[in-house]
Amino acid sequence: MTDNAGVAVRPTGPIGRTLFSIAVALAIIGGLLSCVMAVIVTVSVTGRYLFNWPVPGDYDIVGILCGCAIFAFLPYCQLKRGNVLVDFFTTRAPLRVKAALDAVGTFLYLAVAVMFTWRLYYGALEMRQSSEQIAAFNFYRWWTIPFDIFCMVVLILAIIYTLAHNLADAGRGGSSPQPRATP
Repeated sequence: MTDNAGVAVRPTGPIGRTLFSIAVALAIIGGLLSCVMAVIVTVSVTGRYLFNWPVPGDYDIVGILCGCAIFAFLPYCQLKRGNVLVDFFTTRAPLRVKAALDAVGTFLYLAVAVMFTWRLYYGALEMRQSSEQIAAFNFYRWWTIPFDIFCMVVLILAIIYTLAHNLADAGRGGSSPQPRATP
């Protein structure tokens, strides 16, 4: 998963490649959602300023799209080892200790992701039962949550995949080089 310099590399096994492809597709969707948000905000602000006519429900739409975009980016960030790390205290620690700490952190992240997905599922059921809609138009708020749950399931799989590599690295005494580094 990482080379000796700690740089994330593209997975080479079939499971890793499949997971990485799904994560890339989700990240592209997240980028497109971010672009749509930018257009909506620009059109709404311009319409409000020039014509006193904003996009109806713009605040709700941007909020929903922002949540979906964030969920879409999470698996790619995990596979690229893009999460924020504070390594001030472990800079001089042996590679085995760093790998073990990475494994512990990844396991905690897995626990949080599983719990969050579980609560997201029950939140979706509750929102569906209450039939909550955006006030400006007939859009049920729970309609986007299945996409969010799918992104979280992919994130959980990515965390499990990276946790397996962290544990293997801890057992070997540090990271091992992989054949292809991503640009």
